[in-house]
Amino acid sequence: MPRLAFKMKLKPGAVAEYKKRHDELWPELAAELKAAGVSDYSIFLDEETLTLFAVQKLGEKNSAAALPDSPIVRKWWNHMAPLMETHPDHSPVTKPLKEVFHLD
Repeated sequence: MPRLAFKMKLKPGAVAEYKKRHDELWPELAAELKAAGVSDYSIFLDEETLTLFAVQKLGEKNSAAALPDSPIVRKWWNHMAPLMETHPDHSPVTKPLKEVFHLD
């Protein structure tokens, strides 16, 4: 099962609200991610740098590349934009990370 890892950046003072919004993740967004083949999705925070590290598993037959076209994903991006670095369309600025080691 392929894994995808990337990093994002929070704005200063946004940690508590970012966590709160994810603790209250919209069920329709979770369903959209699962339907696209995304599973075992975690986001970690480096509190010193406000860097978020995300990792997710993708099903062999996934449609994750189409998620940016989803209305619910775009609504979530708009909801989260005040808290993190984003592009003009409110999609989060992400930087892919290269896997250098894995142990099952």
